[in-house]
Amino acid sequence: MKVLVTGNAGFIGFHTAIRLLQRGDDVVGFDIVNDYYDPTLKEARLTQLAKTAKRCGGSYVFIRANLKDVSAVTDCFNQHEFERVIHLAAQAGVRYSLVNPQSYIDSNIVAFTNIIEACRHARTPHLTYASTSSVYGANTTMPFSEHMGVDHPLQFYAATKRANELMAHAYSSLFRLPTTGLRFFTAYGPWGRPDMALFLFTKNILAGLPIEVFNYGKHTRAFTYIDDIVEAVIRLSDDTAEPNPKWDSSRPDPASSSAPFRLFNIGSSKPVALTEYISAAEKALGKKAIVKLLPLQAGDVPNSVADVTELANQVGYIPATPVSVGVANFVAWYKEYYRQ
Repeated sequence: MKVLVTGNAGFIGFHTAIRLLQRGDDVVGFDIVNDYYDPTLKEARLTQLAKTAKRCGGSYVFIRANLKDVSAVTDCFNQHEFERVIHLAAQAGVRYSLVNPQSYIDSNIVAFTNIIEACRHARTPHLTYASTSSVYGANTTMPFSEHMGVDHPLQFYAATKRANELMAHAYSSLFRLPTTGLRFFTAYGPWGRPDMALFLFTKNILAGLPIEVFNYGKHTRAFTYIDDIVEAVIRLSDDTAEPNPKWDSSRPDPASSSAPFRLFNIGSSKPVALTEYISAAEKALGKKAIVKLLPLQAGDVPNSVADVTELANQVGYIPATPVSVGVANFVAWYKEYYRQ
């Protein structure tokens, strides 16, 4: 198949594009390669993608452009006919949304509108897009289920991703465009983002500097290894969304619809304490962390655990990589990449 992967210089987009190339798909990548974090790391991912394409013999085209530029998106769809679109480009980060909300409008609202409009006019067979577990917001019932209401986001990032889900439903309903939203839970692994906890922990532990642990270390998270996330992304992309024949408008289920629209959690169903996550990093590094305990930050959700029943039922898959294995893999990559 020919697949468009937006955000292919980013963490999840990079790994998704690699996997698609390895299985023989043709991939078009689309990324602005901004400086939200070190562009050098993004460029290194792009180099790895080009090498993978050459090694696998697949077709790989990279478009360096901004998704909020409607003409660039239109040109992309005019030049290529996609059987799948996997939209993973976004402005990520909970804390950054507190200081630069406009970037979330540009990247998560305007860009999403351009992509979904292009899919509509091109009659793309299936659009799969990134949402986030942060949409669960003020919910405290665990595990988080797609069948819950998610009308109380705790920060602007989550609000923009929830808006994407609502926009997708509108397009699925109006234009019968099949859409599948993916609520990612805390992703980690090799080639991860420098602003994420494991990256920061590893960097500071190696340097003998304190690590900042918010909520006094009382967090629990559905830490989800990148390979598990990518497996679920591709399986769901291959499985085109269809209307739910049992959907009841008198008792509307948020996770599906009479339109070809679906939402899925992609995360670990086993809660892991943040302290256990840190211990796994210490073990992999062979060095103890200097811990600086801090209060809960504004916008943070104290706990998250994924109900992945629907994912298992739909595509027969459950993320299962143990934190001890995933963290060790990240540390090995980090040491090699930074020559430590």
